[in-house]
Amino acid sequence: MTRKPASTTFLKAVILLLALGALALCIFVVPAIAGFAAELYPGQAYLKVLVMIDLFGAAVPFYIALYQTFKLLGYIDQNMAFSDASVRVLKNIKHCAVAISGMFALGMPLFYLMAEKDDAPGIIVIGMIFIFASMVIAVFAAVLQKLLKDAIDLKSENDLTV
Repeated sequence: MTRKPASTTFLKAVILLLALGALALCIFVVPAIAGFAAELYPGQAYLKVLVMIDLFGAAVPFYIALYQTFKLLGYIDQNMAFSDASVRVLKNIKHCAVAISGMFALGMPLFYLMAEKDDAPGIIVIGMIFIFASMVIAVFAAVLQKLLKDAIDLKSENDLTV
């Protein structure tokens, strides 16, 4: 009988809580932000749609990354942490983080318009934090991916030597 480590169970619970929190944001906060953008520019109602597309568009790779992280924790539970599947998962997480950063970068002009009209430069800072945090995650995943790939190559080389 194999016992699951408590740390991966805890991390899986955290991932589920993050998913629920993001879902709540998508249901309640995103429409409010889009409505706020439409109120600031009543003659340009398309801004509401653009803000919703941008924020929901960033949510899609976020959920994909959460799923990939869940898979990685499953691999760790199955003692498959040092496998090519784990390398692929890290690669997918890296791509998702870059996509999230790109979606927020594409949305920065919209947030600039909102900040300019409402005189709230904090909106731009929040957008930049999301871009920066996503890029940090992408770089971290890329480094882990390379280290894991090198470790797998070294292990297979050692296995061939013995």
